[in-house]
Amino acid sequence: MAYGITVPFAGVTLAEHRSWFEELAELGYSDVWSSEADGTDAFTPLALAAAWAPSLRLGTAIVPAYTRGPALIAQSVAALAEAAPGRFAFGIGTSSEVIVRRWNDVEFDKPLQRTRDVVRFLRAALAGERVDEEYETFRVRGFRLGRPPAQVPPILVAALRPGMLHLAGQEGDGAIINWLAADDVPRVVGEMGPGRDVVARIFVCPSEDTSAVREHARRLVAAYLTVPVYAAFHDWLGRGDQLRAMAEAWAAGDRKAAVAAIPDEVVDALVLHGSPGSVRAQVQRYVDNGVTTPVLALLPFAGVDQRAALQQLAPRAPQR
Repeated sequence: MAYGITVPFAGVTLAEHRSWFEELAELGYSDVWSSEADGTDAFTPLALAAAWAPSLRLGTAIVPAYTRGPALIAQSVAALAEAAPGRFAFGIGTSSEVIVRRWNDVEFDKPLQRTRDVVRFLRAALAGERVDEEYETFRVRGFRLGRPPAQVPPILVAALRPGMLHLAGQEGDGAIINWLAADDVPRVVGEMGPGRDVVARIFVCPSEDTSAVREHARRLVAAYLTVPVYAAFHDWLGRGDQLRAMAEAWAAGDRKAAVAAIPDEVVDALVLHGSPGSVRAQVQRYVDNGVTTPVLALLPFAGVDQRAALQQLAPRAPQR
């Protein structure tokens, strides 16, 4: 079974990641997936993993469709596919208004169409075709990739609601999903259709200090679920009533009240905690409900030691 982890690890420099990557492979992790928000870029940690742990599958979850030009995206994807032939999956998505517009000063217009257009462009460019095309959201004039990869990587679309899920199923090779409970997976997968890879980033904290985990996790949940795309996603999933008090307090500028208003059951559904055995069992529920590649995002709350947690949660960890 595919079983991944999110990289890079908090508080560990990229130069120190070699032994971490090597141990992941020894512990039976199959995948490492990077992210791209306000830390490292998506590609550099994976380039290091490609060299240091050549058995691991690599994935981006995700690269924003807006913050690089189409040709540069194609070059970066092709380079990593060349460095790790047959072991790389490219995840792309809209990202968010904060990252795209506020931090990168790029207009956040037509997100579904922009993502679709980048996927279509990459299909042609990575195949080595000359691209001279007017897409709905950008135009490419006479570009041909100088080093097309011998093995074209699958393209996965970050998706939350039906529009992007349909795109992931119809034009992508699968979907990357995020910030959802195990019980939400069937509804999400049902929108995409069968036969596609479903990569889920799952937030985990193997600690039995429930109050400490909830205290930290609430702040993280509030930071994400007040972003419009995630707020709309959870409204679609049926959590609108549970999250209304949080949203109203956040809109009024009362961050403390917003965090306090998140129900325990929402926190517990979105951030898995408890003993390592309990967390592993909760991750399995995502797989049972349709996730093909669970990707743990380890949260070092409540004094959790990341290295020990990786060992405890690993596929080859002893059952407890």
